Amino acid sequence: MRGRGVALVAGAKMGQRKAEEAAAQQQAAAPQAAAPAAAPASTDVTAEIQKLADLHASGALTDEEFAAMKKKLLGL
Repeated sequence: MRGRGVALVAGAKMGQRKAEEAAAQQQAAAPQAAAPAAAPASTDVTAEIQKLADLHASGALTDEEFAAMKKKLLGL
């Protein structure tokens, strides 16, 4: 049973990475908007960081993965 749980967590991590890569590709393909779009973008970043925090708290992301993804979202 333990191996099954580890496989589920590993699968969840891979799924999360694929979803993030797809989102990054969509964002790269989208045309850049003018300054008024800045406010929703910061809200989106906040929501994405919250999602990452939830995944981290559930154990689906390691400390290192969480920190790396958060830095990427913040553009650091």
